[in-house]
Amino acid sequence: MTPSPVEDLASLLAAAGDLVAGVRDDQWNDPTPCTDWDVRDVVNHLVIGDRVFTATLRGEEPPAPGARDPKFNDALGDDAAAAQRKGARELIAELARPGVLEQTFQSPIGPIPGSAAARLRATEAVVHGWDIAQATGQDPRFPDGIVERILEFTRARLADVPPDRTPFGPPQPAPEDTLAS
Repeated sequence: MTPSPVEDLASLLAAAGDLVAGVRDDQWNDPTPCTDWDVRDVVNHLVIGDRVFTATLRGEEPPAPGARDPKFNDALGDDAAAAQRKGARELIAELARPGVLEQTFQSPIGPIPGSAAARLRATEAVVHGWDIAQATGQDPRFPDGIVERILEFTRARLADVPPDRTPFGPPQPAPEDTLAS
């Protein structure tokens, strides 16, 4: 039986949380594959994103775009790992409420079903978890099978996005020995 989007997201957020907890004090300003962001910015982006979607699922007004920019808003405080885990717990709690996955919400990116919001946040956890791992020399340990489901979701959604509107570069071939390509 395939796990629910909420179960997948919970597993991925836990794995991303482990990566955040593994960042050494001297690595927070290191560059990442997201060339405009250092490690702290990437983690901040993840936490802000989880908070924005939690607010959306609660029916709250999403923050203004500038408030979502990790360069101008610090959601991490003195303990980035605790901030990430708190944001993850709150998001999972909202997504786990009965009927949330079937509802459509008005998000900063437009109307989105709760199930798609869970998968979108899972995509963010994988992509930026990998960024954190690359920047800090950690091994991203995402649970088997989930990355493939998230890749399938992301490919399907990006197929409809004009190339000039996607936040990603063109697809790149993956080495043959990788789990998902």
